[in-house]
Amino acid sequence: MRARSAGRSLGAGGRRMADAVLFEFLHTEMVAELWAHDPDPGPGGQNMSLSVLEGMGFRVGQALGERNPAWLPPSSSPWAPQAWPGDPPASAWPKCLPLPPRLSRETLAYREELDILKFLCKDLWMAVFQKQMDSLRTNHQGTYVLQDNSFPLLIRMASGLQYLEEAPKFLAFTCGLLRGTLCTLGVKSLVTASVAALPACKFQVVIQKS
Repeated sequence: MRARSAGRSLGAGGRRMADAVLFEFLHTEMVAELWAHDPDPGPGGQNMSLSVLEGMGFRVGQALGERNPAWLPPSSSPWAPQAWPGDPPASAWPKCLPLPPRLSRETLAYREELDILKFLCKDLWMAVFQKQMDSLRTNHQGTYVLQDNSFPLLIRMASGLQYLEEAPKFLAFTCGLLRGTLCTLGVKSLVTASVAALPACKFQVVIQKS
């Protein structure tokens, strides 16, 4: 009995690891595909590709919340998620981005900014990247800095300074993911990312007050 139970647990862990690997592979392919077919190799084209990745991440962040009604703000909220023209339903998004298994209405009953950011650093990060964010800092005026000292999407990149200029394309999707999830939770925000030394990175979240 004990051996069978351990096997089931190990199997679930293996599936989570496989989900994470699949997500990293899909993300790498998305980046490669966008840059391979970019008709404008200059700054303008790069900005367009980054915008596309950020937009994809934003929609996935929204979809994660739409798949669990407990995430959603009241329908009267100005930040309640709105479908974009031509967007697929939330159920069409890859299952390699699973929701945390124990989310409940009680878990997300709070709506304090700091609590929501802590939720992103712990539960959301664990669901997507199988780890928690390393640190969270705030100036208590609506600006938050989330630091990941070993960001999974940057680990495979070489650590030389010459590769730092490649980092933004591997961060744009996650910036959108954070912004989309915050939008689902009723918080409008601006999210940017920076890298000083690979594979560490920082995400700055600025809450947009209405």
